[in-house]
Amino acid sequence: MTETNTAPRPVSDSQSEMAEIVLPNDANPLGYLLGGRLMHWIDLAGAMAAHRHARGYVVTASVDRIDFLVPVRVGSLLTLRSSVNRAFRTSMEVGVKVWTENYILDKREHVASAHLTFVAVDGIGGRLPVPQVIPQGEDQLRRFEDAGLRRAARQAELARRQKSNR
Repeated sequence: MTETNTAPRPVSDSQSEMAEIVLPNDANPLGYLLGGRLMHWIDLAGAMAAHRHARGYVVTASVDRIDFLVPVRVGSLLTLRSSVNRAFRTSMEVGVKVWTENYILDKREHVASAHLTFVAVDGIGGRLPVPQVIPQGEDQLRRFEDAGLRRAARQAELARRQKSNR
């Protein structure tokens, strides 16, 4: 990467939005969205934000927990919004928030939120440095700081697992 590619960037540069209509092939026999399909869409939405921030290839390194808050019926419209919360050396934490909208009843509900870690890579998988994030406003600053805490927790858990595998 050149020096201009690693200049710090505001969160707004990475913000992404995608929409999906839940179709029968996305659902279980009861007519509700499959959790795995939602996780796939969350990964795609997160990758869009990470690509925009890194301006290059990224791969998913981890996904923090996902809670499915409300069931989503076939025919519902899903909106997934994502942005980079914080960047480290070669990795970025991306937040994704999902809403369902029943456009007939004019009702909107929060479905799920997730934090994913993406790593910037070159064409053969080598890690690349990423630009730092410039948080703007209280909400972005809170997400920036929380991302640091989540990273520390992930690193501590990884160290614990590596120690117990010896």
